[in-house]
Amino acid sequence: MTGNVTKGRDAKVSAALMASKLYYLQDMTMEAIAKELDTSRSSVSRLLAYARSSGLVDIRINSPFERAGLLEQRIREQFRIAAHVVPMPGVINEVERMERVALTAGRLLSQFVESNMVVGVAWGSTISMVSRSLVQKDTHNTTFVQLNGAGNTQTSGLEYSSDILQRFGQAFGAQVEQFPVPAFFDNPDTREAMWQERSTRRVLGYQAKMDIAVFSLGSPAAEVPSRVYVGGYLSREDYRSLREDGAIGDVATVFYRADGSWRDIRLNARATGPGLDRLRRVPRRVCVVSGVTKLGSLQAAIAAGTITDVVLDETLARELAEQA
Repeated sequence: MTGNVTKGRDAKVSAALMASKLYYLQDMTMEAIAKELDTSRSSVSRLLAYARSSGLVDIRINSPFERAGLLEQRIREQFRIAAHVVPMPGVINEVERMERVALTAGRLLSQFVESNMVVGVAWGSTISMVSRSLVQKDTHNTTFVQLNGAGNTQTSGLEYSSDILQRFGQAFGAQVEQFPVPAFFDNPDTREAMWQERSTRRVLGYQAKMDIAVFSLGSPAAEVPSRVYVGGYLSREDYRSLREDGAIGDVATVFYRADGSWRDIRLNARATGPGLDRLRRVPRRVCVVSGVTKLGSLQAAIAAGTITDVVLDETLARELAEQA
């Protein structure tokens, strides 16, 4: 009697395994499996249910949001910064990748920005996309201030930077403070003199009171070129100087090396963005970045202590965590 029971159970297990392989591995329908096994569709359904309940089949759902959560935890533990990882499909172009990261950042900023705040905003391709993804939120006594000048020998840059800043102001019902100076002065002495002007000191005063700074990272290796590298801001001599000084990226036109050092990079003496020591005093520093080609720039910015929150795509987050 026991032998018959055992044989019957083995036959059921064998049939359930066969049905499961045809259903889960070969994508056959229950009707096709019923025909293959010379049985009914309801019998196939019972065999598949038995396979799941007995552990013959283990169904797992690999949620991209769970992956993102694990990456966020790893980055938080490794770098002590808050990561906001944007799940991505396996194949996606870099522009769409940037757009998805910018969309997430735009939604996230509505949680960060409150009344009675001063928020610094850098200009650039990524932050321009972020400005188009902001969620409307009414605040009072909030000011958005431009972090760095946008002019060069070809343009004043005011229209471009103003559009970005105005979109932030409109989204939060806030006032905006532009910074009408070039991205880089020709001479460090000119910058020092300009910094003594009352109109400039007023903008610098807002920057000194920032509660939040919002920026992306420049990188000469990025697949979607950083605006500072392709917008006529740097001369051939500037590129040579940056190479000699070992610069790997920039935050608001202030350049830094792979180890996070920045003070003695010569071009920084002419830059109009806040020094990284000044930036580090801002309570919340939100970096929005996408694309694995910006890994080196991101690692260096973290080493420089410029980031408290980073919004990034899943592929870049995985590379960051694995190469820590």
